[in-house]
Formats: sequence, structure tokens, C-alpha cells
Amino acid sequence: MFFEILKLEVTDGIGLLTISRPHALNALNMAFFAEMNLVLNDIEKNEQLKVLIITGEGSKSFVAGADISEMVNMNAEEGYRFAKSGHDTLNRIAGLPIPVIAAVNGFALGGGCELSMACDIRIASSTAKFGQPEVNLGLIPGYAGTQRLPRIVGISNALWLLMSGDAVTAEVAMRIGLVQMVVEPEILLEEAFKLARRIASKGPEAVKMVKRVVHRGIETDFGSACEDEARMFAGLFGTPESQEGMKAFLEKRPPVWPD
Repeated sequence: MFFEILKLEVTDGIGLLTISRPHALNALNMAFFAEMNLVLNDIEKNEQLKVLIITGEGSKSFVAGADISEMVNMNAEEGYRFAKSGHDTLNRIAGLPIPVIAAVNGFALGGGCELSMACDIRIASSTAKFGQPEVNLGLIPGYAGTQRLPRIVGISNALWLLMSGDAVTAEVAMRIGLVQMVVEPEILLEEAFKLARRIASKGPEAVKMVKRVVHRGIETDFGSACEDEARMFAGLFGTPESQEGMKAFLEKRPPVWPD
């Protein structure tokens, strides 16, 4: 299927999804959401896919935000539909069973920052900038930025970014926990693929279980989350994957994971 905005390449179980609207700094519009949902349909069906990397085309921008030219004449009802499109699509990305890595190569502002936060891990170019500048437009984030940001960086750091509209460097983003790794621009994708390959080399069901238990746990109380962890931990015993993993460890060899 041909897409105008998105490019998906899959190699050895690792997918690279590139957002390609460089003339608009990869800004998100309704066409992006339509295409992304079609791509997600394919990703969700691909049982061979172990890790997904999302990046933006070019060196200037991951995603510079939502497309303001598309927003400027919206009324409240249209704005609500635009926000819901963002919520629904980014929630699908966050809800993928496989790990998702954002390789942030430039501006990640507004909807771009929100898209990066829907990913599990963020690796940033040293030239990247992060922010939620919606208050500069008399707006607030509409793609769950007010909810994901405090969960990731804490309430005070989130309120600082949300209320000031400040854009911060990749180094500051890493200091507050928004970014996990900062690398030079020319090796951004190389480092993202290195991490993706390390994750893909682990027990695939265990990796999916980690993501599932962590996300469920932060939405419930500690005791219930620990009980969930214990049950999921126990449920992996006796499976071909865990048997191979433990035998490989004892035999001092790399595991050969069952298909």
C-alpha cells in the first residue's frame, strides 16, 4: 500500500517507521492520523515484528507539532474530533505489545513531544528540542500531553514545561527523565537500531510481558500491581521460552528462542 506521509521498512524483526512531511517539519495533520492507523493495522498483525522505531525525515524535525494551518479555523466540535483522533492513534501506538523507540532527530514540540511520549523509550539527537508550547497559542496539549508528561517527568517538571511553553534541549530532557539517551545526530538511527537489536535478542514474550505489567501497574495501586507481576512471572514458568532461556544460561550459550 502506498502512503504519502509514512514509510515503513522491516528488517530482521525491527521496523523503522519514518514520518515524511519535511516541507511542514513533519507536522501532524488528519492525513497523518489516517495513514498511521492503516500502518498500525499492519503492524498489529505482523507477528514477526519485535521492535518498532519511529523517526522523522530530515535532520530538522522529528515532528514540529500539530499542523496549525489545519487547526486555525476549527470550532470546538472540530477541535474535539481533532484531539480524539490524536488520543486514539497515540494510544494505539502506546498499546502496541512490542517495544516502541522514538528516535528524535530535531524538533519534538507539541504533538511531536506527545508522539514521542507515546513511545516506550526516547533516544534523542544532541540537536533535538522538546516542549509543549500550546499555551503560546492560547491552547493546551490535545494529544494526552497533560497526562503522559507528568507520568514521565513528575508533576513539577511537567507543569514547568506545560505552563511556560519552554522548549528544552535534549540534555535537559534527559536530566528530567523525558529522554533516555542523547547521541550525535549522525549516529542517531545507528544507536536506535543497536538498542532495538539488543531488545529483540531477548525472550520475546518476556519483553512483551514487561511492557504489559509496567503499563498496567502504573494505573493501579502498588499491592495490586505486585500481585499482577507475581502472576505474570509465574505464568512464564514451564513455557518453551523460559525453559530455553534458563537452559541456555546454565549451559553458557546464547538462547535460541522458539518461534
